[in-house]
Amino acid sequence: MSDALNYLLKARPEALGHYFAFLKDAGKHLDPKTKNLISVITKVHSQTDPGLRQYLRRALREGCTPVEVLDALLMAFPALGLAKIIWAVDVILDMNIPEFQPESLANPDQWHDVMASAAAKDGEVTRTECEGRGLFIYRDKKTYQVYDSRCPHRSTDIPELALKGTTLTCPKHQWEFDVKSGDCIKKGNSPLKRIDSKVVKGRLLAFW
Repeated sequence: MSDALNYLLKARPEALGHYFAFLKDAGKHLDPKTKNLISVITKVHSQTDPGLRQYLRRALREGCTPVEVLDALLMAFPALGLAKIIWAVDVILDMNIPEFQPESLANPDQWHDVMASAAAKDGEVTRTECEGRGLFIYRDKKTYQVYDSRCPHRSTDIPELALKGTTLTCPKHQWEFDVKSGDCIKKGNSPLKRIDSKVVKGRLLAFW
């Protein structure tokens, strides 16, 4: 939500409260993925850059795939027009989300060889890169937790320097995460994106 809307909500809660209550009630029969995907289209229609980034991240967190986002944009062509769709794609590409890269769209949902499983030290967090994607890995004996390095708030790629023990702090807005569980423990309310993983013949594999 913009600073202006936050201000108006505080300055005139009796007026703006009805508006937000209407929005909440209007989508109560929709699942979260569909609701946020519709919000993506409305932000493209109004060409609201921050809103598009916000609701696109929410739609992806709720299980929407990149192909579904692109199909929704194309299906909305009669209302949006080509210029707004191109604008939206430019914003999406600027967000640098690995799943939207052409190679990922051509070969979705596959196992990727991340590293030797022994390279991750027991009880510690390791940051690595795999095919252009940043990952944080927490090992507890024979169990591995693999997380996307991007903050769920604004998709900031969190660097290794942001890690203190098993606590990860996003440098942009100071959201803090417990890498042992992926939970957000300060500032925000969304966990790190967990990625399925397995160990095969001494190699740690991740699925996306």
